[in-house]
Amino acid sequence: MSLARRHWLVRLLLAGGLIPPLAGGSPLRAATTRFAPVLPGTRLKFPRDHGAHPEFRIEWWYLTGWLDTPATQPERAVGVQITFFRLATSWQRDHASRFAARQLLFAHAALAIPGRGRLITAERVARAGLGLAEASDTDTNLSIGDWRLSRDSADRYQARIVDPALTIDLTLQAHRPPLLQGELGFSRKGPSTAQASYYYSRPWLEATGRISVPAAARALPMPTAGELKGPVWFDHEWSSELLDPEAQGWDWVGLHLNDGSALMAFRIRRRTGEDLWRTANWVNTAQEPLLSATQAESIRFETLRSWRSPRTSASWPVAQRLHISGRTLELQPLFDDQELQTQGSTGVTYWEGAVTVHEANRVIGRGYLELTGYSQAMRI
Repeated sequence: MSLARRHWLVRLLLAGGLIPPLAGGSPLRAATTRFAPVLPGTRLKFPRDHGAHPEFRIEWWYLTGWLDTPATQPERAVGVQITFFRLATSWQRDHASRFAARQLLFAHAALAIPGRGRLITAERVARAGLGLAEASDTDTNLSIGDWRLSRDSADRYQARIVDPALTIDLTLQAHRPPLLQGELGFSRKGPSTAQASYYYSRPWLEATGRISVPAAARALPMPTAGELKGPVWFDHEWSSELLDPEAQGWDWVGLHLNDGSALMAFRIRRRTGEDLWRTANWVNTAQEPLLSATQAESIRFETLRSWRSPRTSASWPVAQRLHISGRTLELQPLFDDQELQTQGSTGVTYWEGAVTVHEANRVIGRGYLELTGYSQAMRI
């Protein structure tokens, strides 16, 4: 999620033998005792905290948004997702050799093209160092081969993904400071304060750029020339703690509304399906809160319709109703099949989809919905 969004990376890498347990100890104990804790009251500092935090177990940088086609082409919008992950292994402190794989980097990218009916996806994985992949600890500067995400002194991000399946080349300009989630960046993910991440968002990055896909992937005409434009949601989180043992997964949304406001909300679900934890943050264009603490905690997700994947048999609640602050917002997917299977990197199946926001039968915004734990539990 954003959320303690990628704790399942630890589960998968342990299962695949990429992270060795310490001698005489379990992988779970290594994960909870050998890495830096997330503590309330810690003040985030920029630009340093735009960079990587290798002393923490897991970290991700996450971009989602709808990009509109040029005015000279038929009106269409394309959904874009780019995520970079960093994972610290248990070799972090045990091996002085420059060949020890102390940090692993992963990346996922996806395009949601109307009319196609299924995502176009790509993924990468590499160990940090030796010219394979890098994650700077001074500012956002990430690379896996020729996949890159970086930020410059003008608070401008560059994202470039080059793959046989797709190409994404975006410039993203920030016009507002980082929006700290939770308590000044300390974001709870469960009933214990140990279940938390450091988390900030940049909901209104102004994106311009180009995308392309092979001709065989185009179900309908789509822009291959001219700039696409639109607001992009950016999240950055890092943590060392796992989700609560009762946690099954989460539902998360990042929404741009037509009145200029931005809404982030998530719930952590128990194995029984009940909510374990939930919260929201709704801000106006000045990044002033539109919700009280009580309103943020009283949000409710309601399934309107589910879609069953023909590949994994997972049932995803792709259309949802969000009850918040006395209002009812309905989320409808651009299309149902926005399932990602990532056997080439993290090995996890999740649903990451472009959605429109409806209220009283009117479209009032759009954004992204992320669903995990419907195919497999997000825990060790």
